[in-house]
Amino acid sequence: MLGRLSIRAKLTAAFAAGMIVVLALAGWFVYLRVSSGLTETIDDGLEARVNDLATLAAGPGDPPRRLSGGLFEGEGGFSQILGSDGTVIATTLKRGTGPALDPAQLDRAASETLLIDQEVSGIEGGARVLARPAGSPDGSVILVAGASTDDRSEALAGIAGAFLIGAPLALVLASGIGYLLAARSLAPVEQMRRRASEITLERSGERLPLPRAEDEIHRLGETLNTMLDRIEASLERQRVFVADASHELRTPLAVLRAELELAERSSRTPQELEAAVRSAAEEVDRLSRLAEDLLVVARSDQGRLPIKQERVDLGALLARVGERFGRRATEGGREIVVDVPPHLEAELDVLRIEQALGNLIDNALRHGAGDVRLSAQRDDGFALVEVSDGGPGFPDGFETEAFERFTRADDGRTGGGAGLGLAIVQAIAAAHGGRASVASDAPATTLRIAVPLEGPAE
Repeated sequence: MLGRLSIRAKLTAAFAAGMIVVLALAGWFVYLRVSSGLTETIDDGLEARVNDLATLAAGPGDPPRRLSGGLFEGEGGFSQILGSDGTVIATTLKRGTGPALDPAQLDRAASETLLIDQEVSGIEGGARVLARPAGSPDGSVILVAGASTDDRSEALAGIAGAFLIGAPLALVLASGIGYLLAARSLAPVEQMRRRASEITLERSGERLPLPRAEDEIHRLGETLNTMLDRIEASLERQRVFVADASHELRTPLAVLRAELELAERSSRTPQELEAAVRSAAEEVDRLSRLAEDLLVVARSDQGRLPIKQERVDLGALLARVGERFGRRATEGGREIVVDVPPHLEAELDVLRIEQALGNLIDNALRHGAGDVRLSAQRDDGFALVEVSDGGPGFPDGFETEAFERFTRADDGRTGGGAGLGLAIVQAIAAAHGGRASVASDAPATTLRIAVPLEGPAE
């Protein structure tokens, strides 16, 4: 049932429950304090009266006659002087009224002060009685003073009645105020809810309204707006990714279609048909590489680019990758040089790192010049793997964009690449807990991969 209530109703109910507890505790505290104060006042009066009885009993004269004065009587009060056997020596009660104490109470009062609440004959309602032993010329006596507790009971009943009447009224008033305060406090939440129901992915830049008060709701709105910023940025990246991927796929598909259409013509010579088939195969290979690259980038975006680490000798790894591209470099009149200190090892995914290095070497062979140098070194817990060539390098300012997907320098846009090679290098480095960068401190065009020697950072 409670789950069906609105937050405003729940806050009001919680506020009302708290008010009930507070009013109950406050009423109980006041009741006890007043009761204690009234009882203390009665006890002080009884103590004073017993002291007067003690003075009277210790002096000469006839106690019964002298006890009839107003000093020992009061409205709803009485006094008695009793013998140790319970004999009434003097009393302010009506004639024939016996002792105010029963035999057991007499035994206790003969040796100690006794303060009790009980019914006393001749006193309406309850009475509070103080009894104390004392000495007299005729021997030991028991002095008794009592006072009616009717006034105390009436006062406490009045307080209880006032709380029983006033507490519900106060509760209703406080609940109304609590409801209004809850409504006012939750108004910004309702405004945020309405705006959230209107936000769509088609319109960018829409955000939740924030209240003026710098409170929890304001901070919640800021957090949600920040989340919307991240979602919008992610969607924008996805849109750009899809658009760029479509653009890159369109070119090889168009070339492949044109080659196949030309191959269908009967006038083509066998040599022309062979060239068309070879060109089509190259475009298919390009499409295959592009699809693989897109898969790697998509997985890295989802934060789950798989890597399988093992202890690897970097010298042997770089030598193997350099040997794979050696023939291609030789055909272009260039050479691949490997320079790695002995016994340099790191925990790497061999296939992924070979893929990253292959992209860097391919980039150097297609757009660089001179020999390609592969090197590695230790640097503060990281292995720095560098691929350098003697080419002109990147245009000014392009170093910061080099590893973004579908990004190519102006002079590299005619090389047939999709602009994903360096983005894949960065994704592989990040999966290992490192990063890729352009080494601006190197004299030649140098691309660097930094990965932890002991695996990715946790």
